[in-house]
This record gives sequence, C-alpha cells and structure tokens, in this order.
Amino acid sequence: MKNTKNNKSMLAPGHRGCAGCGELLAARTVANALGPNTIIANGTGCLEVTTTPYPQSAWRMPWIHSLFENAAGVASGILAALKQQKKDKEIKVVAQGGDGGTFDIGFGLISGMWERGENILYVCYDNEAYANTGMQASGATPWGSSTTTTPAGEGQTIDAIGSHQRKKDMIAIALAHGLNYVAQTTAGFLSDIEAKVKKAVTMEGPAYIQIMTPCIPGWKISPDQTLAMGRMAAKTGLYPQLEYINGELVNKTKITKPIKVGEYLNAQGRFKHLFKTEQGKEQIKYIQSLADANIKKYGLDK
Repeated sequence: MKNTKNNKSMLAPGHRGCAGCGELLAARTVANALGPNTIIANGTGCLEVTTTPYPQSAWRMPWIHSLFENAAGVASGILAALKQQKKDKEIKVVAQGGDGGTFDIGFGLISGMWERGENILYVCYDNEAYANTGMQASGATPWGSSTTTTPAGEGQTIDAIGSHQRKKDMIAIALAHGLNYVAQTTAGFLSDIEAKVKKAVTMEGPAYIQIMTPCIPGWKISPDQTLAMGRMAAKTGLYPQLEYINGELVNKTKITKPIKVGEYLNAQGRFKHLFKTEQGKEQIKYIQSLADANIKKYGLDK
C-alpha cells in the first residue's frame, strides 16, 4: 500500500520493530490511510521506541512524542494551535497509544478529549499488555494470559491461571462518551484498518479505532503467525470487527464458521499453561463462553 502523492509509505522501513510486529503492520496501514496532511501525537510505548530513537524517525509526517499519558492532551493542544491558524480543516490531528497508555495511564486525558468533543482521531494499538517494558498486565490483558505480573503458577488456586481480570471494554466506554465514530478491528485485516481510518477522518468530532496487534515476543508466537493470530481472534468472537456511527452499530464482520478459542489459545505461548491442568481447561471453557457471548451480543452469526 503506497502513498499516492510521493509513492512512499508514510512509515519508513528500517525501524527497530520485531520482525512480524503486528503493531508496526497496523501503524503503517494507519499512516498510509491518513496521508501527509496529518499531525500525530504518540504516547510512550513500543511504537514510539521502535520508530523514533533520537535523532532518527521512521515517520514521514509530523509526529510528536510526550509522556506515556499525554498523547490526547498534546493532540488537544495541536488542534487548538491549528484552529488559531485557521488550518484545522486541512490538517488532521491524530493521537496514538498502546493499550497501556489507552486503557490505563492515559485514560483520564482521553476521556477529557472525548468530553470536549474535539475533532481528533484516537488510535489504540492493543497488544494486550505493557509489551515495551516486559509484558506486564494491562487493563487490556485477557483472562488466563500469563504475564510477568500475572504469571501462571502451579496448583489449583486462582492465581495459577495467569490473569484473572476481565479485559476492559474500551469500545463501550467510547460509546458512552457519545463519540461519532467508534470501530474495532485487528492486524489480521489490513484492508479493514485502512477502510475504517479513511471513514473515521470524514466524521466530524472525536473518533476512536481499536486495533488488536499481536506481539511476537509477548504472545510467544513466531513472526509468520501475526496475520493468522489477528484473523483467528476475530473469528473466535473474542475480538470482533465492529463499526459504530453516531452510536449505532452499522457494520460487523459476520462469523460463518467460528473458530474454537482452544485453537486460538493453543497457538500462543502465553496461554500454554491452560492446557496442562484441569483447572486450566475449565478456564478455556470460560474464555469460550466470553467469545460466545460476543457472538450473541453483536449478532455475528446472523
């Protein structure tokens, strides 16, 4: 996918991302869909560290990094400056962060930006943990995942299963703020990411896109599994592809042949422990029930 103006990707190669990194695949797709008339405010995280080691940058567009929690606040300031210069209609402002900076550390500033109704697109690259600092659990970490702060253990206690918290529903939270555009997809569907970004920038007011981005070392998968993991996550029902406009679900990707969550979980090292004990196998059944509930909730089988 090339930028039509200069025939170059807006995110250059040669960055320090892992081979097969889901986040970098998604970010390149987002950047190309946005085009050069964009200013990006990026929170701390893998995307910042891998693409902008001082004094270099892989971004072929204006890009600024502040603190972990500040992407939304910096984006608000950029928009205010553009309004003062009467350039806010010709330049799109985008804030980006990982799930740690979105679900947790930056949540308050994101909420404030949404409450003010600012014309800013926020993109969350969700690899379901604090991948940059050692795979600690975040508010996006799914049930049963082994992380460095929720490690799987031995025995039959609840602590042995890995994470025993439910993934925070940021889509519902965004909708509760009355956003005009809210969407969810995965790095397994790059054309879907492109389409949703292009749609989001046509909407006036705040917009939110959440993209699951498989992490090679964190999920303990091989570099050639990235796209497959993104597709499987959607096809199990655990991470459905959704699109809301003005609070109404207008598009969803139907699941005609659901994949059992066991197949998806077994392909990742972070869930391997669940297959070793009876308690773990019970958690797989529970995770399957979460996927089934999503299919029912969003009518993905209809």
